[in-house]
Amino acid sequence: MAPDIPLSSADALSSRTAQPRLKIHGEARVRFEHRAGATRLAALFHHDPLRVLFPNPRVGDLPVATLVTTSGGLVGGDRLDVSVEVGPGASALVTTQAAEKIYRSTGADVHVSTGVTVGPEGWLEWLPQEAILFDGARLRRATTVHLEASSRLMAGELLVFGRIASGERFTRGLARDAWEVRRDGRLAWADALHLDGDVRNALDHPACFGGAAAYGTILYAAPDAARHLDAARRLIDTVVSGVPPGVLAAATCLDGMLVIRWLGDRAHHVRRAYAGFWAGFRAHAAGLPGRLPRLWDV
Repeated sequence: MAPDIPLSSADALSSRTAQPRLKIHGEARVRFEHRAGATRLAALFHHDPLRVLFPNPRVGDLPVATLVTTSGGLVGGDRLDVSVEVGPGASALVTTQAAEKIYRSTGADVHVSTGVTVGPEGWLEWLPQEAILFDGARLRRATTVHLEASSRLMAGELLVFGRIASGERFTRGLARDAWEVRRDGRLAWADALHLDGDVRNALDHPACFGGAAAYGTILYAAPDAARHLDAARRLIDTVVSGVPPGVLAAATCLDGMLVIRWLGDRAHHVRRAYAGFWAGFRAHAAGLPGRLPRLWDV
């Protein structure tokens, strides 16, 4: 019998790299309910690489759930499914541990799906930290919201167009960020950002993003949304004046939805103004402390 012949180093490397990458599918479901005079955790499920942690809230603040992606980032083919529910009369804040990195893809998309449900008289803040799009990343993100007539929700998302600190811009790939909000089963608001292929013209054109490095949306959905429009605009002026030039923001209101858009040529300046507005607006609209979870201070 012929002796075994070891593979060459090149063949061994080829055999290893030919193996398909194992895609990840993380899932997290969390529900809060109002019981015995306080908001309490009622249900929890999480599956790698998603974990849900519950840091102690600051004195006088809401219960906090923190989503952690233990894989360190997402690449093409990965999927995250998140479900957040607040029952009748309950109040909570859900955030993420850190910015989410979306790495370059060889062709497959990253899928991030978030479902949010707020019961009657409930209050929820959905406050994830920013998603950083590496050049060549492909992200499909969808957020679906179900509200009752008396529900109140503050929700937002931030996108950073590239590893700006490393001198890399997001020039090619996919950024699909879609929202759908239903109140009492009726579609109240739908919105979608869609950038695909060579995105440089869209990001640089003055009628589109005007060279922005970061883009964000904050949504306040509540029966009293229209009443807070003027206050939101005043707060925007205050927080934008407190950061270096280059951050733009504006607010509008339609059908019980107060929508604030953010753009800026420095991602950290956008984040700072965005966080300042969030802290101030939650204090104004809900009488909550004018601050964010400690993770946002890091």
